[in-house]
This record gives sequence, structure tokens and C-alpha cells, in this order.
Amino acid sequence: MSANPIAVEGRTTELVTTDLMVGGMTCAACVSRVEKKLTRIAGVSAGVNLATGRARVLHPAEVPVADLVAAVESGGFTAEPVPDQAPPAAPVEDDRGDRLRLTVVAVLAVPVIALSMVPGLQFDRWQWLCFALAAPVVTWGSRTFHERAWRSLRHAGATMDTLVSLGVIASFGWSAYALLWGGAGAAGMRMPFSLTAGADGGAHVYLEAAVGVPLFVLAGRLMEGRVRQRTGSALRALAELGARDVCVREADGVERRIPIGQLLPGREFVVRPGEKVATDGVVVEGSSALDLSLLTGESIPVETGPGDRVAGATLNVGGTLVVRAIAVGADTQLARITALVTEAQAGKARAQRLADAVAGVFVPCVLAIAVCVLGFWLGAGAGAQDAVTAAVAVLVVACPCALGLATPTALLAATGRGAELGVLVRGPEGLESLRRIDTVALDKTGTLTTGQMRLTAGTAAPGQDSHAVLRLAGAVEHRSEHPIARALAAAAGPELPAVTGFRETAGLGVSGVVEGRRVRVLRPDQAPELPGELREALACAERDGHTAVVAEVDGEPAALFAVGDTLRPGSYRAVHRLRGMGLETILLTGDQPGAARAVAEQLGISEVHAGASPEGKAELVAELRAAGRTVAVVGDGVNDAVALASADLGIALGSGTDAAIGAAGLTLVQGDIEALVVAVRLARRTLATIRVNLVWAFGYNAVLIPLAATGLLNPMLAAAAMSASSLLVVANSLRLRTWQPAPRRSARTTR
Repeated sequence: MSANPIAVEGRTTELVTTDLMVGGMTCAACVSRVEKKLTRIAGVSAGVNLATGRARVLHPAEVPVADLVAAVESGGFTAEPVPDQAPPAAPVEDDRGDRLRLTVVAVLAVPVIALSMVPGLQFDRWQWLCFALAAPVVTWGSRTFHERAWRSLRHAGATMDTLVSLGVIASFGWSAYALLWGGAGAAGMRMPFSLTAGADGGAHVYLEAAVGVPLFVLAGRLMEGRVRQRTGSALRALAELGARDVCVREADGVERRIPIGQLLPGREFVVRPGEKVATDGVVVEGSSALDLSLLTGESIPVETGPGDRVAGATLNVGGTLVVRAIAVGADTQLARITALVTEAQAGKARAQRLADAVAGVFVPCVLAIAVCVLGFWLGAGAGAQDAVTAAVAVLVVACPCALGLATPTALLAATGRGAELGVLVRGPEGLESLRRIDTVALDKTGTLTTGQMRLTAGTAAPGQDSHAVLRLAGAVEHRSEHPIARALAAAAGPELPAVTGFRETAGLGVSGVVEGRRVRVLRPDQAPELPGELREALACAERDGHTAVVAEVDGEPAALFAVGDTLRPGSYRAVHRLRGMGLETILLTGDQPGAARAVAEQLGISEVHAGASPEGKAELVAELRAAGRTVAVVGDGVNDAVALASADLGIALGSGTDAAIGAAGLTLVQGDIEALVVAVRLARRTLATIRVNLVWAFGYNAVLIPLAATGLLNPMLAAAAMSASSLLVVANSLRLRTWQPAPRRSARTTR
């Protein structure tokens, strides 16, 4: 539950967010009714997701949750608050009762359908056997439809269950009338099969529709529910990744196992090979390799040692580690991922808001159409049998379920797949924005580059060996904490000779005696005249935006080393592929122009904005948007947060700061810029899936309702078509669960 202060009628109140699990929803009309019931409470706004069965309610703090539950129940539904630790995906429901009901209905309905549709099977008084078999299907088998329809009627509403209930009752009622008083009960009555609703002038019963409608709808909803469970399976797996218990090490070295909920920050715990890291922490002892694939999608294990941070739920595939916990519970990376996914599923895309608005008036319109069809056929001189059959076909074929499922099932599957691929979307608006962007503004340091100083080049003076000089220089620099010094020391290797007489002069350099030789590492402008080779190397370093230092040995310039921030391995591939997808790339950085231009040249980026302050980055984003561009900003630092928040879509790297991640609408968990390409492709595929779903959902009703109204559709076939429409929509969304990004082809990282 979160809170935000707002001003209401001159006073300040607080808005809080509450999630409710709503039961009894079967179609988009139900979604619309739940939202209307909730928003009738003053100050309340709500969004309901049919695929997950959740309502996210934003309400004043003084409005108790009990009032929200009561409002939902007043619409004929059930509701209960969702615990904060509940998994983000659709809950796993026990469908044994539904399967039993479907089995019994099928056993009773199949003989009725066969006898009604195959004239050769019809024997004397077959229709009475069908009537006896159909009665329990219409009463017990269809009870859930009747109960929900009655609840809706009591609350002055209408849903998909209303249409099904009316269709079943009308079909069975007409058949009972025909059998008892209409001549259809005669011993030798035969009824030919027809794809249409028209009759041949003889007495007809429509018991096949009375049993076929509940049979197909029950089967369709059971399969639909199972498919929807599969769309959320990745997210349930994500929520269940964490360890259940942990082996802690006490101050006296004794180890004992405790439930994960009792682990507190600062305590040390042991992770043995094959075990999961219990929570986020820092390694204090041991070294190992961690498999991050379950959490971030990274396939290659990462080597970890003392001082390295580790994330909870990652798998230890090497040696034993001792880790000090630094975050537990809701503060862990896994919990933040789960929260982001939950938030993404709770929202609604613009397309879904349109579909829900249509569904809210859809069922009343269908009821009106059915009444008009009945009146038209009777007024046109058709028999009551044909008129009733056409009206029943209209009731049964109409399907707002597909409208309600078109968008949320696709988003549910896409967010689950994105989480598996290391792409976290904060809400459906993020996917929509990602689909529309045409310009990507990229930060440099920490985004396109590693954000760490490394040795990029070494050039020796005539008669010197650059590796030998680097060993001497690294030994001296090892005593310094300067980033350049750390880069040289790391490049020189782990085993360095001892240093005596070490001295460091701020802003100038360091010096010391190594193996009897006087070594100084200093700025080029503090060094004596450089030989030609070193002058050329200095010019090259300046051109690339790198920092150069000169190593002197016994008073003579021996080598020049260039140190700089290096490109991430996938930066060139990412920028190249973004351009190939029709997106314009811009480099937007607070770094110096020389370094920015050097990176831009390596990546092939033509538009560069260097030396930009956080406010300047936001101003540039505003200018680009004012020029008609749809802008995404990619960054990782606190200085990027303002630009991330002001863009059409902010994209943060998971390795970035909390401020950047909090301001972004999309997070790349692995900190790999190449994941942005995957995110764009996933967004495009998701929005294409939603469009196909909505076209089918609207088109299905636009074609089949008129067909049913003109008497050209048998009610039983209408029921089958109605169930198939929902299944097709959900199955199409389910394809996103197995979507694979294009395989990475080898590409150079610079040019």
C-alpha cells in the first residue's frame, strides 16, 4: 500500500493504493461494473484487470478498505484485500469442481446433440429422452450462469452470464412448449439438422442449443482459465525464487538454520554450492561463481569474491561463500522486481480502457438487439419458433469476454516474458510508449560505457618495454586511491614489487623507489620533453577523450599510458540495431566534449550533446518533444533522473542508482544496453498481438451478431463460436510466453 498527499476542499488528505482480489468476474462487462461501483465512492479511482482478477484502488486514507469491499460486493461480486507479499501473477485456482461439472454436462449433453443433429439416430420419442437429459444440464449444469445473472439483475446490471442464462432458458422453454403444446412431442417426430436457425415448417425443439451452450461455455472457460494461468506462470516462478530458510553464522562461529523471515540486515550467512543466496548482501569470505539466469536472464555464471555484492535468489554453482546481509524482505532486488511486475499488471493500456468502455454498454445493447430481432421476426409474419431461435442465437453468440481479455492477457504474458529476459516494465503505458518512440537519448558514462577507468593504451619510449614499465608504475600507483592509479595498478597485475619512499602530490602524480629504481607517474605537462612516439600517443589519447599519464624511470620518460572509460561490450551492437529499427540515437552526457565525441564516433552517433547538467538534459528532452519527437532517455545515474522522468519513457539500467530506477518506466535488469533492443522488439510484438486480439474481438461480434439476427446461425453453433473467440484471444496472447528475441550475431564493438 502506498500513499500520496493531495488537497481536497482546502484540506490535505492522503491517497493510498489498495489491491483487491475480485471473484465472480467473467467478462469485460463485469470489469466495467466493478469499476463503476468503486468509483461511486467520493475520491476513489479504480482499475480492474480481468486476466489477474485484481482491482487496484486509489482512495483517500479515511475511506476504509471495508467500504471498498462492500462496494464490490454490492455489485454481486466477492472481494478481499490482497496481502503485500502475494505473488503478482494470476492465482492458481482449484478447478476440480468446474471439471466435475463439465464432465457431467458433457455426458448428458453429447447424446442430446447427437440425436438432434443426426436424423438417422432419431427413434420414436427420442425427443422426450433428450428433454429428460437436458433438464439437469439446464438447471444444475447451468446453475452458475443463472446465479450470476440473477445477482446482476438484482443489482440492475447485465453481464455475459445474463446472455448465456437467457439463451439457455429461452431454448429450453421453447422446447418444453413445443413438446407439450406445439406438436413436437408426437411419437414419430423427426427433426432435420440445419446450420441456420430457420425451420422447415415442422415442429422443432432446440434442446441441442439448451445443452450445447452451457457445454461449450463451461469448456471454454475452463480452458481459458488454464491458459490464463500459464500466462502468469513465469511471474509466479519469479515470486517463488527466494530461499525459504538460511544458514546463519553466529559470532562464535556456530552455524544454524533459521526461516528467511528471521534474517536481519548485518547478519552473516553461509551459502554452500548448489544453494540459493538467501538475500542481497556483500561477500565477506570465499569465492565462487553465481548463476544469475533465474533472476536476470544472464546465462554465464559470474565470478564473485570478497567485497562483491550479490543478489538474493541467485544460485551458487562454485565454492562456499559467507555473505553479510544488507537488504531483506521488500528491500531486496527480487522484491523490487516483483513489485515492478505487479504494478505493470495492475495498470491498463489505452486500448484496454477503450475495450472496457465498450463492454460496459455491450450487454445491454445485445439484450436490446435480441428483443428487436424477436419483434421484427414476429412482425414480419415469421413463426414464433423462428423468431425465438434467431433471438436466442443473438444472445448466445455475443461475446464481450474476448474484448475484456484482449489486452490484459497479452500484457500479462509480455511482462512475464520480459521479466525472464531481464526487462521490467513499470506499467502498460511503458510498453505503449516504447512502441511509439522514434528517438533514443543515451547517457554515456555507465550506460554506453562501463563507468570505470581502465588502461586503454600503453606506448613505450625507444629502448623501453611497456609491460616492464607498467609493472613499475603499477607498483607505485597501488599505494594511491585515485581512480587513474587504481586503473594502472589493476592493469599491472596482482603481484607487484614493494615500494619505498612513496610520495603523492595532489593533482600532479606519485613517486617511489621500486627495485632500486626511482619511478614517477605524473601528468604529461609536468614531464620533461617527450620523445616523438610518446607525443603521438598523447595526441591520440586526447583525441579519444582519454586521460594520459607519463611514467618516468630514473628521470627519463619511459612510457605513456592512456586511461579512460571503455565501451560496454554490447554498446555498438545496441546502437546499430536501434538505428536498424528506425530509431534515431542521440548521445546526451555531462562529460567533456572530447570524450563524448570519441564515444559517438566509435558508435556511429552523429548528434552529440556534451557537458549537459541534469537540468540541461531535461531541457533538451523538452525541446525534442516540442519538435514532435517521441523520446526515450536511457541512463543510470542520479544526474539522469530528471531527464528520465521528463521523457516519454525513461529507461534505467538495473546496475544504476535507485533514483534513476525510480524515475524510469522500464528497467534493464542486467545493466546491459543490448537488452533495450530486446525490450523494443518485445513491445512491438506485444502491441501487434493486442491489435490482432482487438480486431478479432470487435470483428467477431460485428460479423456474427447480424448473421444471428437474420436467422442464419444455429444457436448451438453460436455457442461454440462464442467460446472459440475467447480461446483464440487468450491463445494468441499465450504465444508471447515463448517469444524469443533474434539471436545475437557477432558484431564489432568499435569501428
